[in-house]
Amino acid sequence: MARGDVLWEPGDDLVAAAEITRYARWLERERGVSVVSYEELWRWSVGELEAFWSSLWAFYDVRSRAPYRRPLASRAMPGAVWFPGAELNYAEHVFRGHAPEATAIVYASEQAAPGELSWVQLAELTAAIAAGLRERGVGRGDRVAAYLPNVPEAVAALLACASIGAVWSSCSPDFGVGSVVDRFAQIEPKLLLAVDGYRYGGRAFDRRETVARLRRGLPGLECCVLLPSLDAEARLAGALTWGEF
Repeated sequence: MARGDVLWEPGDDLVAAAEITRYARWLERERGVSVVSYEELWRWSVGELEAFWSSLWAFYDVRSRAPYRRPLASRAMPGAVWFPGAELNYAEHVFRGHAPEATAIVYASEQAAPGELSWVQLAELTAAIAAGLRERGVGRGDRVAAYLPNVPEAVAALLACASIGAVWSSCSPDFGVGSVVDRFAQIEPKLLLAVDGYRYGGRAFDRRETVARLRRGLPGLECCVLLPSLDAEARLAGALTWGEF
């Protein structure tokens, strides 16, 4: 094959402002590693794995409640062991470095006008959900399952689980009972977050009966919370409303 003409190359200003350029400058200043091209940086990164990944940890100021013993304890594949001993919180890092009033989430659906959540609003929602989880006895290592559409509450619930060390699993509410039980039964969730229904293609799909069947198929479940979507007053016997939660 013949090499074609280069159609576009970034200008000097764009290169100078790139994140990888900032990292390369930091690497030379802080670690004494000098690279003059992308290829040189790539070769160093794959040839000096521990030095590369420990430099990224420092460059991005990853914060750990317990220090790691070494960057790469085992190179076995599969089964490589990275940063043993470190304990860090995903949610803590997600919320770092954002202006409180800056936009965190933009959302829209068939039944609601487009809207936005700021970082401070997302943090408040996440904290409220985390408080509800703790109140229902959910803690580190417990599993939380979500039968939710792609809504801001699902994002906040994921972050709430991460903030307290719970394990998160989710699937879309257009899945049927059998496939959802097959997925969730493997992890034995302690709490289920579920939606009353959803709207698609102009049609409303009530999922409360499906949620009731899910609860029967997950015998270890201790709590179910119903998030209203189709009906603000939706109820399900034995389940908490979102407001109660």
